[in-house]
Amino acid sequence: MSSATAAVEPSATSTTRSPLLSWLAVLSVTMGIFSIVTTEILPIGLLTSIGSGFTVSDGMAGLMMTMPGFLAAICAPLVTVAAGRIDRRTVLGALILLLALANFLAATASSYWLILVSRVLVGITIGGFWSIGAGLAGRLVPAAQTGRATSLIFSAVPLGSVLGVPLGTFVGDLAGWRTTFLAMGVFTLAVFVLLLLVVPALPAGRGPRPSVLGGMFRGTNTRYALVVTFLVVLAHFGTYTYMTPFLEQVTGVSPALITFHLLAYGVAGIVGNFLGGSTVARYPRATFAAAAAAIACATLLMPLLGRRDWGAVTLLVLWGAAYGAVPICSQTWFAKAAPASPEASSVLFTASFQATLSLGALVGGFVIDRSSPSAVMVVGGCAAVLAVLVVAVHGARRIAWA
Repeated sequence: MSSATAAVEPSATSTTRSPLLSWLAVLSVTMGIFSIVTTEILPIGLLTSIGSGFTVSDGMAGLMMTMPGFLAAICAPLVTVAAGRIDRRTVLGALILLLALANFLAATASSYWLILVSRVLVGITIGGFWSIGAGLAGRLVPAAQTGRATSLIFSAVPLGSVLGVPLGTFVGDLAGWRTTFLAMGVFTLAVFVLLLLVVPALPAGRGPRPSVLGGMFRGTNTRYALVVTFLVVLAHFGTYTYMTPFLEQVTGVSPALITFHLLAYGVAGIVGNFLGGSTVARYPRATFAAAAAAIACATLLMPLLGRRDWGAVTLLVLWGAAYGAVPICSQTWFAKAAPASPEASSVLFTASFQATLSLGALVGGFVIDRSSPSAVMVVGGCAAVLAVLVVAVHGARRIAWA
């Protein structure tokens, strides 16, 4: 992760606690984000199973991805502002308990609308936990270790893809999709206990004011960050949400082997996360453009090369490596756009990212219900191409960072 995203005022507790407790606290926040990311994107691997269980179409099942994103976009600023005077450990614990409840509700849902209710709870958790937890590294460890702690926290994003989703899909194939959500609920409760044991009291500082959040929209770099994030996240989630139907219907992959395809994507995502983190601070435009271009290539070529198993795996590896760098690139652009307001940048990043995630899943569902999985890939690829062009315009205008 770039140093731009780690500009958080250190807490006195980070210098008085033992190194072991400090890093266990960082690990607990990382596990919290891991459980959130896994729960959020878990339906990607279980989409057809849940849809057939409730007799709904793939596009309707895609609402499981749409609803959390929209709620997270709304709740990111609301929860952060509302929790301004509450100890951050209390807020994080309450949100993790809410996530556990959402998983247990999904595991026992008797109808599809209860599944959607559980996804509403997931969205509230995402908006609040991400906006607060992503910037806590500087309050948990000494200042010299903040960069490494921030990188560890953000590594939960690709880990959710490389471990959470493939493992959840594997468990779903063996014991049913309800067991997957039940297991995630138990894991989330364990994270809650860890948070209570190792995270110190974190009195609330001065949170981002609504006027600060509104003022960021007037900045040229912020607007570019919003547009590029919108296009590349739309391209990714508008297509990857429906990767399972594509692999089943176009590639002809058996359900048992889909887990391994998603695992290849996830492993590549971890590599892309560290590659992006190592270059985005020095080359923010080139790194973001390269990630968007690789996503465009993977999605546009998928209907052609993805008809064969080797082609699908190769493109998924390219795709995973590219998307692994996207959250870091987007967060860095927002942070560079407003370096004096790191919390406000984090809130705006979370809100825009999650809103576009849900919109992408919604658009992809609309397309797939009216055409085919291949058409979804083409539409997403075109959006990624537009993202590359926007980054190119930002560079051509020689717009300076703050």
